Amino acid sequence: MNLEKLTYQVCDLAVETGEFLKLEISKLKTTDIQSKGLHNYVTYVDKESERRLVEKLSALLPGSGFIAEENSALAPREFTWVVDPLDGTTNFIHGVPLYCISIGLMHQEETILGIVYEPNLKECFYTWKSAPAYLNREIIRVSETPAIDQSLFATGFPYYDYKRLDDYLAIFRHLLQNSRGLRRLGSAAADLAYTACGRYDGFFEYGLSPWDVNAGGLLVKNAGGVVTDFCGKENYTFGKQIIASNNSIYTEFLKLFDAWKHELN
Repeated sequence: MNLEKLTYQVCDLAVETGEFLKLEISKLKTTDIQSKGLHNYVTYVDKESERRLVEKLSALLPGSGFIAEENSALAPREFTWVVDPLDGTTNFIHGVPLYCISIGLMHQEETILGIVYEPNLKECFYTWKSAPAYLNREIIRVSETPAIDQSLFATGFPYYDYKRLDDYLAIFRHLLQNSRGLRRLGSAAADLAYTACGRYDGFFEYGLSPWDVNAGGLLVKNAGGVVTDFCGKENYTFGKQIIASNNSIYTEFLKLFDAWKHELN
C-alpha cells in the first residue's frame, strides 16, 4: 500500500466534501436540525457528507471497514476508516465558520493516516505513518514553548458527562491563572491540528469519540508532539479523554490530571 499516494487521494476527497459543506450551510433550516442527545446535534449535511465519504473511501480501499459518527451499522475490519464528516456541527448550524472534516485510517490498532480539513480557511492538515505532518504541503511542527506559563491551550466543554465537572473546572482555573489562556473553538479536530502546527501549545478534553481525535492525534505525534490519555497512556482514540502538547510542557501538563488518575484507576 502506498500510504503517501492514498493520503493525497483522501485529501482530495476531504476538499470536495468541504465544498459541499460550504454550499449547504446557506440552505440549512431549523427544521433540518435533529438532536441525538443532550447538546448533540445532527443535520442532513452530516449524514450526506458521511455517505459520500464512505462510498468514495470504500472505492479507494476495497474491503475496508468504518467507524463513523453518523452510522453505527458500519463496522471495523483489518483496515478501518475513522470518519467525522462534520466536526463542529454546532458551529455549522449557527453559521460560525470553523468546522472540519476528520479522516483517519487504522491498520488493526495502529493509526497509519490522518487528515483534518478546515474548508473555510482551505487548510488541509495531513500525515501518514513514518512521515512528517503537513499543512498544505508545508511541513509543520509542534511549538517549542518551554513552560506552561508561556503556553496557550485549547479545550472543549463537556456537553453530556458532567460528573467530573469539578475536576475539569479546577484545571480550567489553574490554566487561566498560570498560562497565556484557554481557547474553545468547538472542534476537537481543529484543536489538534492547531496543536500540531504550533498555534496552540496544548489541548485537552474528555467525553470525546474516536472520530473526534483519531486523525488529529496522529498529526500531533508526527509533528513531534505527545498524545496520551489523562493517565499518560496511549488509549486516547477509544478512551474518551486526550492530552496533546509539545514535549517540553507535557510532563508539567500531565500532572494537572493527577486527581483524575485516582478516579480512573
